[in-house]
Amino acid sequence: MFLVCGEALFDVFVGADAGHGAVSLNAVVGGSPFNVAVGLARLTQAVALLAGVSTDVLGDKLARHLAEEGVARDYLVRRPEPTTLSLVGLGADGSPRYTFYGHRAADVSVTADDLPALGPEICGLHFGSYALVAPPAADAYASLAARAGERLVTFDPNVRLTVEPDREVWRARIAAMLPFASVVKVSEEDLVSLWPGADHEALAQGWLAQGPQLVVVTRGARGAVAFRSDGAVTAPARAVDVVDTVGAGDSFQAALIAGLLERGVVGRAGVAALPDEALTAILTRCCVAAAIVCGRRGADLPRLAEL
Repeated sequence: MFLVCGEALFDVFVGADAGHGAVSLNAVVGGSPFNVAVGLARLTQAVALLAGVSTDVLGDKLARHLAEEGVARDYLVRRPEPTTLSLVGLGADGSPRYTFYGHRAADVSVTADDLPALGPEICGLHFGSYALVAPPAADAYASLAARAGERLVTFDPNVRLTVEPDREVWRARIAAMLPFASVVKVSEEDLVSLWPGADHEALAQGWLAQGPQLVVVTRGARGAVAFRSDGAVTAPARAVDVVDTVGAGDSFQAALIAGLLERGVVGRAGVAALPDEALTAILTRCCVAAAIVCGRRGADLPRLAEL
């Protein structure tokens, strides 16, 4: 079973004016790690979510949705703090702008005492997004990553400066995760945000020297590139009529993990030994998964048959 760690929340989309000073809102389940867990289940992978989930009415809905999607709930940490709300505004190109409400919410209230033992049933772990920079959850997840051993560990910073505006905090937390990660997936947008003007290949090679065997950079309409210590492979994006790009990175991430698991890659050695042809095939399917999500509203990740 693959264990995804991080936040679970509700994305609140702002709709049209409803008159008399009112505005329509549409709330849907979300959070990057939550989406990745659902995406893995839809790709027929055994998956569980480790997240702080509120005991409020929205937390109950999050837990219920996980069960409906086939995501194991054994590792949920039910907390009395409220559920985070992420207000989503869409730009003209479908790109989202997030404003988060709930900095003391359940998803960032996980402590080291809440963490499970990592038994043999856990073949790998995924970490990502703002839960990795918001204490106490950030410290808890960092300690869990350090206990992962030779398991497959994937990591997506998924930078949210509206939660933590200090770029140095993000840089430090990313650096702390690198020695434990087998695979890092990061968007070009995040790299530009944290290291403006830097050469992305040089950044990737610097990260590879610190522990990971693979650094994948997603580049939107220009596809993706995966860097290894001995070279790189690329995959093109798929053309799509964009509705919005919410969940595109999470869909890519779920397809990336699933592609590795399907090939029996459950640790660092397996990532290092993966042939370039297999890696290219995985990246190509990841780009398809991201395109499917961009073609519909919100983080509605694809099922295996769609890919």
